[in-house]
Amino acid sequence: MEGTKVDLKEILVVGAGELGMALLWSLAPKVQAAGGSVSVLVSPKTANPPPGPHATKLQQLRSLGVKVVGFNLGAEEGSLAALFQHFPTVVNCSGFVAGRGTQLKITRAVLQAKVERYFPWQFGVDYDIVGRGSGQPVFDEQYEVRQILRSQEQTEWVIVSTGMFMSFLFEPAFGVVDLDHRKIRALGSWDTKVTVTTPEDIGKLTTEILLFRPRIVNQIVYVAGDTLSYGEIAELLENVTGHRFEKEVRTLENLRTDLAANPEDVMAGYRAAFALGDGMWWEKAETFNARNNFKVTNFEEYLRSRPGQ
Repeated sequence: MEGTKVDLKEILVVGAGELGMALLWSLAPKVQAAGGSVSVLVSPKTANPPPGPHATKLQQLRSLGVKVVGFNLGAEEGSLAALFQHFPTVVNCSGFVAGRGTQLKITRAVLQAKVERYFPWQFGVDYDIVGRGSGQPVFDEQYEVRQILRSQEQTEWVIVSTGMFMSFLFEPAFGVVDLDHRKIRALGSWDTKVTVTTPEDIGKLTTEILLFRPRIVNQIVYVAGDTLSYGEIAELLENVTGHRFEKEVRTLENLRTDLAANPEDVMAGYRAAFALGDGMWWEKAETFNARNNFKVTNFEEYLRSRPGQ
């Protein structure tokens, strides 16, 4: 189902972290130019900050002309719904920082508030293919969010599937790419693939998807900065840096053993999930950005842009 009108009266972005800010830099000017307005839900500390990082973020938000709403996502579902009912469109960029169950609570509150259009926090992998039992509990929750949205017809939804944030490959706790010690670990095998996209590109593409005409309704939209195997990642690392990297394969069996020994280890859960391969990648040529000729940053470009490269 597709419509023709994009309602820009009031858009609420939930969260002003890495992705939330990337979205706001792209979204706010375009919505304001069309006569609409954008608000952002942040923690009370960010909305009324002492001098420091939170004050800097508040200044950035104000410079964008974004209305700042201080609110605790840990609040009860009814309080969230009471806030959401003032916004025809809600884009959820809150991530998992508020803990397990938060995405289900936000989704239920959105439906209770009768929000017209909802972009859930699904900026990740293909949770339909992953299903339940991946080893990462928050992936299970994301699957449940999809089921809830599909079970109703009152609120339109759009899911933007992005793959892994490109920067996450270099996260020390994740343990895949270690530039300092020149090590790379493949999850599953060297042939296992992963789709990766920069937060900046996710922000730009989500803006385009939100404003696209005819309006995108009740669909999963795939985007990608790049899709590579871990073997291809290793090859690019060596080619771009000019250094040899120590290579190690962490098989799915290895990673599940690690997870069983430390079931509360969030990163162990991520490693086991991404080693599955299925649901973690899709062909770049078939994505929204490729079909509509939107320029994105691929892995090699991202690697060359990092300090010291």
